[in-house]
Amino acid sequence: MSDAEFTALRQRMVAEITVHTVLQTGRLGKAALSRRVMEAMGRVPRHAFVRQDLQHVAYADTPLPSDCGKTISQPFIVALMTDLLDLQPGDRVLEVGTGWGYQTAVLAELGAQVYSIEIIAALAEEARRRLARHGCTQVQVRIGDGRAGWPEHAPYDKIIVSAAPDWVPVPLLEQLKPGGRMVIPAGVAEAQQLLLIEKDALGRLDSKPILPVRFSMLEEPEPG
Repeated sequence: MSDAEFTALRQRMVAEITVHTVLQTGRLGKAALSRRVMEAMGRVPRHAFVRQDLQHVAYADTPLPSDCGKTISQPFIVALMTDLLDLQPGDRVLEVGTGWGYQTAVLAELGAQVYSIEIIAALAEEARRRLARHGCTQVQVRIGDGRAGWPEHAPYDKIIVSAAPDWVPVPLLEQLKPGGRMVIPAGVAEAQQLLLIEKDALGRLDSKPILPVRFSMLEEPEPG
C-alpha cells in the first residue's frame, strides 16, 4: 500500500476512535479525548508496528497479533490510556510491556522521555528495531520484569502498563512521583478493570476504575 493510502486509513481510524469515545461517554465522563492525543494517533504509523501480513488491517480499531502469543492493543485503548496519563512534553514515563513499540511511539510522539520494559527478549529487540526505524530517539527499551519497574530512572511523572497483573505491583507505586499518574489494567482475565491511579503531593494514592477491559496477563520471570 502507498503512504497516501496508509494516511487515509489512519485518519479513518482516528474517526472510529472518536465515535468509540462518544459511545463510552457514560463510563468515561467525557465525549472526547484530548486533541493532542488524537493528533498523535493520526501521525504515528501503526502499520510500522504490526506484522507485514497484517499491514492491510493495521488501522482497524481492533487488537492485532504480533509475536510470541502477544497482541498489539486496540487503537481506542491506546488513545484512551494515553489520554488518561495527561502527558506533558518532557514527562519521564515508565512503560511496562513494550510489545512491538506502538504505544511507546505514541508516547514519544507526545514528547515523553520513555523508559520501557519488556520481559520477552524477542519482543524487546523487535521493538528497538521498529522504534529506531521510526526515529524515536527519546526511548530506552530494557529486557526485564516490569513488576519491579526501573528504579534507576525513578521517579516517573507517569507510568503506563500494557498487560494486566492480578494486583498493582508495589514497586510501581513507589516509583511514581508525587503528583504523578499511573494507568494500568488489573485483575483476573474475566474481571479486569482499567485503573487510573493518582499520587498527590503528600504521596497519598487514589484509584479510579475507568472501564472493564481484557488484556494479556502481565508475565512473571521464569524461576531460576
